[in-house]
This record gives sequence, structure tokens and C-alpha cells, in this order.
Amino acid sequence: MMDGEQGPALTTSHGIVEPRAGHADREAVAEQLRVAAGEGRIDLAELEERIDRAYAAKTFGELDVLVADLLQERPSGSRPGTDAEPLVLKTSLSNIKQNGRWTVPRRITAECKMLSIVIDFTEATCVHRDVTVEARCGTGSIQLIVPQGWAVRVDGASTNTAHISNKATAPADPTSPTLTIVGHPRAGRIKIKQPRRRR
Repeated sequence: MMDGEQGPALTTSHGIVEPRAGHADREAVAEQLRVAAGEGRIDLAELEERIDRAYAAKTFGELDVLVADLLQERPSGSRPGTDAEPLVLKTSLSNIKQNGRWTVPRRITAECKMLSIVIDFTEATCVHRDVTVEARCGTGSIQLIVPQGWAVRVDGASTNTAHISNKATAPADPTSPTLTIVGHPRAGRIKIKQPRRRR
């Protein structure tokens, strides 16, 4: 089973069927607890105790209990650590520009043949520590614009890396997300850059 996948539901002693949590779900709750401790909402002893319980949790119900009193809003019906649907950007008759204020999912797929795609993260909201973009282009181009502080890495599974340009080389902030690019350009280009710092 891949990391983050949910296993079969677990039937509790009360006969209630609970969906099983995966590694990514437990890690997301642990991260939420660390943030709460950093904000002073729980002390270090309680943080350690709750994280131990988070990593031992088998169901979403067990994870919910650990963060229920932290008052962090989540979308209605969502579970801690679950993710929105992956964002799929695929050109048809016109170029695509994903920018402004939007919410970054954990995975993004960008595909273009002859046209272009721009994904601008600078005003987006991202709650994930790791975001993966799978980018494929024929003769077109895909450009990624990331905020200062984000770490960017080109995954080893990428192909034709001579056509992938990563100019997002500013020092990374360890509290900011890491963007992983899995790039597959043919004759086109994949470019990653950061906006210039304001003087």
C-alpha cells in the first residue's frame, strides 16, 4: 500500500465502521499538533503524548480526538490529513494561467502540447509541507512561479532534464513548503522561478 492510501475500514467494538488512517493522515495530525504547541495551545508534555497516540492511531476517529479541542477549522466533511482532489491543468484550445488566490492541493498535474501553462503560487494558500507537480509538455511550455522561501527540487524520475530550468535558488525557509517537480518535457520547456525581491 502506498503512503497516504487508506486501508479497509475497521469495525470498532461498538459495531461502528471507521475508515482506516494512512501514514500521511497520521503525519498531518502530528504536524497540526506541533503547530499548536508552537502557538502555546498545548505544552510540550502534552505534545509528546498526543504525537505518540497519533502515530499509533488506526482510524480517523482516533485522530479526530487528538485535535478536536484545537479549534482549527477544516472544510466541512473533511478529515485531518485528507486532501482535496488533485488539480489537473490540461490545455485544449487556449493557454492556462493558475494564479491569484487559490488553495494548493498536495498533487498537481500539468499537461500541454503546443500551448503554455503558468502556475503561480505566490498568492496561493498552501497547508502542505510537500507538494508534487507532474509536468508534461510537447512543444509548449510550463512555468512555475514559487514564493521566496519555498524549496524546489527536480525529482530524479524526471526525463529530458536539459529542458527543465530551475532558477528558484534562493535560500529555503524550513517552515515553508517543498515543491517537487516530476518533469517530462519533449521539445518544450519547463521553467521554475521566483519573483524578484522588492527593494
